[in-house]
Amino acid sequence: MKKGLYTPRKHQAEIEAGLARFSVLVCHRRFGKTVLSVNRLIEAARKTERPDWRGAYIAPLYKQAKTVVWDELKRYCGLGSDDCEVKFHETELRADFPNGARIRLFGAENPDSLRGMYLDAVVFDEVAQMPKRVWTEVIRPALSDRKGWGMFIGTPRGKNALYELWEDARRAPEWFAAMYRASETHIIDPDELDAAAREMSPEEYEQEFECSFTAAIRGAYFGNLMGEADKEGRLTSVAYDPSIPVHTSWDLGMSDSTAIWFVQARPGGTYAVIDYYEASGEGLDHYACVLDEKGYKYGTHIAPHDIRVRELGTGKSRLEIARGLGIRFVIAPNIPVQDGINAVRTTLPMCWFDVDKCEAGIEALRHYRREFRERMNDFSSQPVHDWTSHAVDAFRYFAVGFRQPDSGPRALKTTNDYNPFGRGRERS
Repeated sequence: MKKGLYTPRKHQAEIEAGLARFSVLVCHRRFGKTVLSVNRLIEAARKTERPDWRGAYIAPLYKQAKTVVWDELKRYCGLGSDDCEVKFHETELRADFPNGARIRLFGAENPDSLRGMYLDAVVFDEVAQMPKRVWTEVIRPALSDRKGWGMFIGTPRGKNALYELWEDARRAPEWFAAMYRASETHIIDPDELDAAAREMSPEEYEQEFECSFTAAIRGAYFGNLMGEADKEGRLTSVAYDPSIPVHTSWDLGMSDSTAIWFVQARPGGTYAVIDYYEASGEGLDHYACVLDEKGYKYGTHIAPHDIRVRELGTGKSRLEIARGLGIRFVIAPNIPVQDGINAVRTTLPMCWFDVDKCEAGIEALRHYRREFRERMNDFSSQPVHDWTSHAVDAFRYFAVGFRQPDSGPRALKTTNDYNPFGRGRERS
């Protein structure tokens, strides 16, 4: 592998001149944002005077970090050249510099696995495919004691974490925000852009090359339904009604995340989705404490069918362990995933979501999708398993497992100034 000599393009040089402690870069495909950010980490690692400097490059999935970034990191560090003094650890995707600095690659699919470290610098790549809490709950505190910097790069995929960070950065004078559209940078040959525009849908082209946040998410199962919920004012403030029981629906992870929805079935067949909780690496006793701390009056607790499986270590199933903690689950029907997805589609139009407490779950519902197979020119039959899966699976179990003892759904008045569950604040 030859040593990579980095010479910034015009727009890359503009970015480097304007970067702040925290920077958000929204760039079209093939802009060179990965090369830019990798080299910023390398330069910072080489020039630092801090002892034990630590930098991180975080991709949506660990395998993406390995596939997209690892070879670039090695190339620009000079692997294979006579003067390369950087040591590379393949199993940890880690580069160690002679001055004690380190750069390591991570995936965001298990956010809690990133806890407990300190960082001097971090790059988030393809932020649109990550839950925002990776930044707010995990990485931002890790930068605090050494006042490290952060860079967020990506291409839009709807209104999600990247969009929120972009809007935040535009309003914050101490942040740097920049957007680079293909029609403005002229990096890609015009004939190639014309060909792409002919071969892609208008929404795809606007998203990938013109950095549109409003273009539809390709292959999203519930994107349109969540968009309708937003337009109809059903993503708002939803008050807890103490006179009505709160039902919970769970996706129980072993080594990954557990997700819980908190739902009240209101008269007339509507659902007030008042809360959402997700964590990883915790036992059932942790989630029992969470239920207690919420202080709700509970009704039905719904779990997936595999809760009956006995664990090798204890010989007990999680169903039995939960019962010992005072949580009595009913089991959701074990039906095909596609039938469950259809049940979610039927349920969502009857739901009102608390936009603050359910933020992470709402984003998961927006972005749950099928993968587009380029070689086959079609979508896969199964959903992508990523950070969205736990929240959506938990909601799917609610959609197929809950039966409301009521007369059934009725038509809703859904305008932006009507909120039967509200606390007096509407989302604009």
